[in-house]
Amino acid sequence: MAAILNIDDLERASQFSVDKMTWDFWAGGANELQTVAENTAAFSDYRIRPRYMRDVTVVDTKPKADLFGKKFAIPCGLAPSSMHKLANPDGEIATGRAAKAKNWPMAISSYSSVSLEEAKDAGGDSLLFFQLYVFKNRDTSADLVRRAEKAGFKAVLLTIDSPYLGLRFSERRNKFTLPRGIEPGNFANGRYAGPIDFSVEAKSKSKGPGTNDDLLQEAKPNVIDPALKWHDIMWLKGITTMQVWVKGVMTAEDAELAVQAGVDGIWVSNHGGRQLDGCLPTLHALPEVVAAVRGKIPVHMDGGIRRGADIFRALALGADFVWIGRPVLWGLKYDGQKGVELAEQILEDEFKLAMALSGTASVDQIARAHLTRNIRATWAKL
Repeated sequence: MAAILNIDDLERASQFSVDKMTWDFWAGGANELQTVAENTAAFSDYRIRPRYMRDVTVVDTKPKADLFGKKFAIPCGLAPSSMHKLANPDGEIATGRAAKAKNWPMAISSYSSVSLEEAKDAGGDSLLFFQLYVFKNRDTSADLVRRAEKAGFKAVLLTIDSPYLGLRFSERRNKFTLPRGIEPGNFANGRYAGPIDFSVEAKSKSKGPGTNDDLLQEAKPNVIDPALKWHDIMWLKGITTMQVWVKGVMTAEDAELAVQAGVDGIWVSNHGGRQLDGCLPTLHALPEVVAAVRGKIPVHMDGGIRRGADIFRALALGADFVWIGRPVLWGLKYDGQKGVELAEQILEDEFKLAMALSGTASVDQIARAHLTRNIRATWAKL
């Protein structure tokens, strides 16, 4: 087997041993996948301006600020994604162990394939965020939040970009359904009335407008609430002592409203291109969000990160922290916990080298002045 030297190698290697339905579920996105592609391509819109003669004998990759009182190895974490058991029988338990072993932070999806409690036991103090959808049945959402707080999570990560779920053609063509033995761990054993149904047949029952329905939008009590508004942040903060962050902010206007609503942090994200196809890439959304927040709360981002130099670019544009999604699944499929650790190590090594070769010995030295627009890429798009 060929050596795994970068994240692209890991993607190719993982594809050999996965069925088409699962691979399309991971690789797919909304409509024609324009945003999926542009999330990654956007990093090529910026070129690094290196500085030399700056003594990079020692390069410190640790984030410039602690995250919930802990200093991690690198300002990059494992983003929430659903159903890790599709990649490995240990699912999020293996992912959590990899995060803990490499001192990376992790967030877990509401639709994990193990319970949040099992994942927390595996990830320990590396597992920080519990990603949340607010359902029409608020009792379900409130109970999930209480469980997360009791388990020791530090923050609720409220996804705001999914009043209805994106139109994903590959899942329809494949008639996607979860394999026998894999189910949403937080909803197992009939814990809540009307748990989600990861079968394509659920789509015909969707309450989404027009054809905009999805696997998660089954017409049962626990359907995502499309009526969510900024004042609902008060409700969420009123039921927990955990921090409340919002995931899915893509504009300065929403960033300002998030700050006004009292959120503790912002996560710039377009759901990996799985929601609104044709929206701007997260890297392009990042600068206006950072400018609007004006340092009042942390700004994190995900979407398209495949190289250590991508982490560098995002930090230079103002992100405090970045997160990876699909590479985690590729590593998990390739070699379980060790495969995730391999993905982490690749990005750590590349990030450290990018820092050294650009003349930055510590993360707090990375600045906007280290980037310039790639004129050739810009003109190619006109």
